[in-house]
Amino acid sequence: MTITLKVCEKTKNMMLKFYDDLKREKTPQYALFQADDGDTVVTLYTSLKAVFQGVDADIASEYWIETEKINSGKAIVTNSEKKTKETKKLEVSKNDNDYIHCNSVGSDEVGTGDYFGPIVVTASYVKKEDVPYLQELGVCDSKKLNDEKIKEIAPLIAKKIKYKSLILNNKDYNTFHKEYNMNKVKAIMHNKVLYDLMQEKPTVDYIIVDEFAREQRYYEYLKGAKFIQKGITFITKAEDKNLAVAASSIISRFLFLKEFDKLSYSINMNLPKGAGPEVDKIGREIIEKYGNQKLEEIAKLNFKNTERIINYI
Repeated sequence: MTITLKVCEKTKNMMLKFYDDLKREKTPQYALFQADDGDTVVTLYTSLKAVFQGVDADIASEYWIETEKINSGKAIVTNSEKKTKETKKLEVSKNDNDYIHCNSVGSDEVGTGDYFGPIVVTASYVKKEDVPYLQELGVCDSKKLNDEKIKEIAPLIAKKIKYKSLILNNKDYNTFHKEYNMNKVKAIMHNKVLYDLMQEKPTVDYIIVDEFAREQRYYEYLKGAKFIQKGITFITKAEDKNLAVAASSIISRFLFLKEFDKLSYSINMNLPKGAGPEVDKIGREIIEKYGNQKLEEIAKLNFKNTERIINYI
């Protein structure tokens, strides 16, 4: 995955300072620096374009996107991912309507870009005859719906279709991440809900996953798993092209919001979503009030927020 962010002078200076200890010795032409941020390579060019490349590029860039919004009032972001020849052929040969008016199982996740709150993955089964009902509800990618709309339509979707969900709290996530990167965690969770749902023998034309990793890499992540769901079609921006994936994103978001509210209530604080500067502020307050152990229970410790929170204190 590659994410490119246009930054202002203020953000540029913040990045230069932040990545000072992580810089590589060799710098590409026209670059101010290149640094290693976990599984992501960060390059800042003289043109003020910051490029994040790697499996965790979405995580590494999240803080700087939010920072740029604060510093300049907006964030210009482009997101791209290399595709295999097989994927390119698939996109050329299939019309998007083929993935809408069909019987399909699709999965999607939320919470991977949030410092607080769990990761939730859902797989849903949408039959062709369910399509008009879901379209009438306004089912689409959950990122395009506000939380009020999610809370309104998710229960209606859940009553209409079959689905399987898996919730990974951050205490368990932190344990897994000592051995696995974020994409492997996601692959394991997607495989689990897809396999469980397919055991109910739905009649499907497609099993669809939003392509967060190339097909070969996805199955490499699952090596050693006892049960592996095969026959998956990997599509970029699948939540916009398939209603099973879109329904899964909404149900996942609904469950995430419920768990997030419980988490906020448990520590008597309004936790912020995402991974921006406000998250750092609340993280420091949590440590001051409850100690480091509480942060380990409710936050994804591999995020850069942890380093900023601890260093500040």
